[in-house]
Amino acid sequence: MTDPSSQEITRKDLLKVFWRSLRLLGSFNFERMQALGYVHTMIPIIKKLYKTKEDTVAALKRHLLFFNTAPWLATFIFGITIAMEEQNAKNKDFDSNSIESTKISLMGPLAAIGDSFWWGTFRLLAAGIGTSLTVEGNPLGLLLYVLVFNVPHYLARYYGLFIGYKVGASFLNKAMESGIMQKITYGASIVGLMSVGAMTATMVKFETPLEFNFGDASIKVQEVLDQIFPAILPLAVTFFVYYLLKKEVKIMYVILGLLAFGIVASLIGLM
Repeated sequence: MTDPSSQEITRKDLLKVFWRSLRLLGSFNFERMQALGYVHTMIPIIKKLYKTKEDTVAALKRHLLFFNTAPWLATFIFGITIAMEEQNAKNKDFDSNSIESTKISLMGPLAAIGDSFWWGTFRLLAAGIGTSLTVEGNPLGLLLYVLVFNVPHYLARYYGLFIGYKVGASFLNKAMESGIMQKITYGASIVGLMSVGAMTATMVKFETPLEFNFGDASIKVQEVLDQIFPAILPLAVTFFVYYLLKKEVKIMYVILGLLAFGIVASLIGLM
């Protein structure tokens, strides 16, 4: 029988996650974005919480799904995820699907906040301060640039992880006791699906330049489609790729196929 104390997450465990989170972008790819970095960061927690091969494999696969957010705030999601994994390991009735739903629902808003605040504001502020000294021949300009950007960055990563875990743990305990966990899971699933839908419309780009001329009048196919159903072509492409993946077509073949189609379509004027 497993000793319950061996499944308690400690500060030492969270520090392991903190240091590993710095490698979140180490295996970035355009299929699942930060997924490999996410599962790499979660390995110490998963190994501690799950003692059977089946549970460990299931947890690893759970975090290999698509994930992408601002790395400066990602540790907040890590903290909540750790709290949820801890509850999942202790409570057999816990819905493990809620873990992925929560990640999806949080990664979009935090990406928007993190990118605008750190990448769009702090980076420019740090660059401005550092450059003003560097152009005057002061070598401290470079050091100041690194410090102005990274000190708040590391503080946000560190405290974000512990706050996420603390908030997640206490909130989940109350949710389990009150019986509203199922409603929260359902709500998180809806937000997650909305995020996926928004990503489809904003990240998948597919248009056609087809145009039909009737005397002095011309009809642009893309304009007509936009009036009937905006972003219908990106949606169709997304469903087609989803269909291929469901048929277990290798992702590399899908990417090469789409690339070949784009080249041919451009040559004959379809795109």
